Amino acid sequence: MSSPPTTRPERVVGLHFFAPAHIMKLLEMVRGAKAAPKVMATALKLGRALGKVSVVSGVGEGFIGNRIYNAYRTQCEAMLLAGGFPDEIDAAIEAFGFAMGPFSASDLSGLDIAWANRRRKQAATGDRSDVPVLEWLVTEGRLGRKMGAGWYRYEDGKKAADPAVAALVAKARSEGGVHPQPFARVEIQQRALAAIVNEALLVLEDDIAARPSDIDLVLINGYGFVRHGSFAAMAPR
Repeated sequence: MSSPPTTRPERVVGLHFFAPAHIMKLLEMVRGAKAAPKVMATALKLGRALGKVSVVSGVGEGFIGNRIYNAYRTQCEAMLLAGGFPDEIDAAIEAFGFAMGPFSASDLSGLDIAWANRRRKQAATGDRSDVPVLEWLVTEGRLGRKMGAGWYRYEDGKKAADPAVAALVAKARSEGGVHPQPFARVEIQQRALAAIVNEALLVLEDDIAARPSDIDLVLINGYGFVRHGSFAAMAPR
């Protein structure tokens, strides 16, 4: 049974903490259409008291950070289908300067979490165009590091590329009628970053973020985006 809507929308504000909350500095302050300025000011004061980097976000799927990250993830999975492999894509992203590539990050957070979010969106939109490998991995119980296998396999805490995942990728390509082509490292980097930049512009256009600098704060403090992007790493090789 759902709760009734509030009769005081001016007093409602959302707080989106990033996991693990006791370590991550970012806190998205979600502003409702009728949230009073005084309430927002109080929420921001709370964020400062908690030692957080607080950024105001409008109401929308994924707010600022997760919306942009989902576009980035979608592009990385599209490259998986088109010819890349998890370790190749992760290596290219990490060479740019990220601490962790998208598939390693997914294994760390748990594939069941990503799949639950995807199922929710599929139910809401009817769109099942996502690359199916994630679903297959979850069905096989490969939920990431906590289970010893996900996009990679883990033995004694050490990550290794898994031929079983390569086989699932090959299956997805075959079922999709895709003729894979290898990616150069710079192409992987450019496509991933283009997805981030494009979605960030849409976030601004939709008034989910008030200014570009707010998006910078979210990506740096919530997702480890490179503060001084290593664009030299994108030189052709």
